[in-house]
Amino acid sequence: MCGRFTNRVTWREIVALYRLSVPTSPERNLPARYNICPTDTIDTVVEEDGNRALVPMRWGLVPWWWKKRVKDVPATFNSRAETIAEKPMFRDAFKRRRCLILASGYYEWQSTPTGKQPYYFSTENGAPLTIAGLWDEWKDIETGVPLRSCTMIITTANEFVGKIHDRMPALLTPYQFDSWLSGDAGPESLRPWDQRSLQMYPVSRRVNSSKAAGDDPSLIERIEV
Repeated sequence: MCGRFTNRVTWREIVALYRLSVPTSPERNLPARYNICPTDTIDTVVEEDGNRALVPMRWGLVPWWWKKRVKDVPATFNSRAETIAEKPMFRDAFKRRRCLILASGYYEWQSTPTGKQPYYFSTENGAPLTIAGLWDEWKDIETGVPLRSCTMIITTANEFVGKIHDRMPALLTPYQFDSWLSGDAGPESLRPWDQRSLQMYPVSRRVNSSKAAGDDPSLIERIEV
């Protein structure tokens, strides 16, 4: 699973990388975030009516047909690539609504005799990571207010990531953005990413707490273990 990530991607980088339709995507101030957790609001790239925009969404998908309260939704911040086309929570979104989730890196944990040790994964050259996602829009049964939400797709880990965890985000290259957003790409496109592009290193166990400050860049500093 992937339950925590970071985002330091700037507005200009986002516009250039994802080819946003600038007239429909007004410039935003995007502060760096170092501890993004499930149910937080995150930035996603969606394409509607030929326009590509950056849209804030709840991280944890609520399907359009959900009849209970939002707090009763099970953990849907991750969805497995192998089952997204069949699982009731995700299959409609897989058919109709795809998104790209942007990240600078993500955390995974390794069990040790002294407790869980977090590791930070990112690209060696500092380039953003783009994770395949699904989204949906649900109307709150209590307030009637529409809520957009998303899930991050995970797949089998490559050999490099597998040293720490058996799953990893389903990462996409820029060449795959169009086919994923259009719905042409199927689950077979969600393969483990080229491990030569990734780096990992241990970071402070302060990351073990979801309450660690989200604006603290020291969370991603390498430590010795």
